[in-house]
Amino acid sequence: MDGLPWARTRRILLRMAAAVTVLGIAASCSAGTGGGSADTNSPAPTATPSATTATTAAAGPVTAEISQFRDNYSKQIIEIQLTNNTGRALIAVGAALTSPLFGAPITWAAPTGGIELPPGQAKSLPAPLPAPVCGGPAAPPSGPGATSGASGLARVSLRLATPGGTVPGPAAADTTAADPFGVLARNNAEMCLAVEASAVATLKLAPELEVAADGRTAVVRMLVTPHPASGPADTGTPGAGELVIDRIGETTLLAEAPVAPWPRELTLRAGGPPMELRLGIRPARCDPHAVAEDKVGTLLPLQVRVAGREGVLKVGAGGQLRGRIYDFVTTACGRQ
Repeated sequence: MDGLPWARTRRILLRMAAAVTVLGIAASCSAGTGGGSADTNSPAPTATPSATTATTAAAGPVTAEISQFRDNYSKQIIEIQLTNNTGRALIAVGAALTSPLFGAPITWAAPTGGIELPPGQAKSLPAPLPAPVCGGPAAPPSGPGATSGASGLARVSLRLATPGGTVPGPAAADTTAADPFGVLARNNAEMCLAVEASAVATLKLAPELEVAADGRTAVVRMLVTPHPASGPADTGTPGAGELVIDRIGETTLLAEAPVAPWPRELTLRAGGPPMELRLGIRPARCDPHAVAEDKVGTLLPLQVRVAGREGVLKVGAGGQLRGRIYDFVTTACGRQ
């Protein structure tokens, strides 16, 4: 009597195992494309694509988006971000972006052998910007959510391969590049503003840094070299040949020091005399990451107006001055 429950339990377990085996075989057969026995060497069947997967596939094997890293702002380099939507690795061996906002293709210099695009991953390809196409004075929209409109439509021409050779069929691909943050429009506006400003005067920061005796403040010198007046238009029309600096903005690293207040509402004219602007600086922050993680802290933003345009003109420190500013900020923060 004691053995009967175990016997019954054993028979039940055997029946359950057999049922699971039958269900597994049925599932393997139904996953195939036709009848017959299952091929044990075949890869496991893939799941039914979701709506998201179908949308991605419809967008093409590779999609493109435009962005820009903070440390490339002053270098006028953007990123062509490519995402491989296929199930296998691809190799990008060439990429060129075209936009009506720029006079030549924005080309990525591919290294020897190209760069691998793993499935489902985005890769950023740095590409320097060529000269902008500058139309009227109205600045294109920029910032998160901004679009460039029809004039800002960008397309990327790609040359693709696989690790084993060229992709079957045409090796070239052409796709629209999304620009969700208005990178091209912003750079076009800034570069056109710089072109107009450079026609009036050249602005640069001297490599020397004058540090106060107590080490808490310093003075940066901005050198202004006006260009010769190009003709009567520069002198006879109100505002022509003029560059107005409304204000100079602080940065993540530098703030205004009272020892030499920053100029405001300063008008520079073509044909005028050279001048020197003395800018007092102090550390804007003293946390441990201020210098270590700095990207644009030595890039002074000038709010300017010139030739019917207005916007931010960025004047960067050269290598020597940048290093001296970092040393100054580190020392000044240590004395606070």
